[in-house]
Amino acid sequence: MNRAVTMLSCLLIATPMIATQVSAQSLGEKTGINSTLGISPSAADFARQVALSDLFEIASSKLAQTKGNDAEKKFAATMIEEHSKSSAELKRLVSRGNTNVDLPAQLDSAHQQKLDRLSRLNGAEFSQAYIADQITAHKDAVSLFERFSKGDEQSELKQWASTTLPKLQQHLQMAQQLESQRGNAPTVGSSIK
Repeated sequence: MNRAVTMLSCLLIATPMIATQVSAQSLGEKTGINSTLGISPSAADFARQVALSDLFEIASSKLAQTKGNDAEKKFAATMIEEHSKSSAELKRLVSRGNTNVDLPAQLDSAHQQKLDRLSRLNGAEFSQAYIADQITAHKDAVSLFERFSKGDEQSELKQWASTTLPKLQQHLQMAQQLESQRGNAPTVGSSIK
């Protein structure tokens, strides 16, 4: 715990110098400190992260529809449909709520790098990376939604986070099932006896 406090203190000291450079997202969310400490994100940070997550889920799942196996294609279709719906709901809530935030319309550099890496892969390598990315993305989303829904802010956005969380937990379970099915499938070059 002392280590986390020390790290947080160092970041807080650096905040005034960095604040003008990181206006799109708070330092605590950008560095992951809020997640590590279980701190609820601001409504603006929450909305931005959800938008980025949805963009990545949709884009990577579109790749899976052309590069994945049948199970991955089915999962990808669900992700495209449900994250498109989530994006539309988020835009509606932000546009009529008290949250002053510009939602990103394209991926940030970190998500774009993941998508670029996925686009270069095929076959078993693609499957392994796609499933791993889906598990990581959904674990992050579940954490984000849990932290925001437990925060002090009382808003329609918080209520939406609470009602959307079970669906994200279901997505995580689906991705983990894909991974376990993949683990039981023969790998390329192995023989079945």
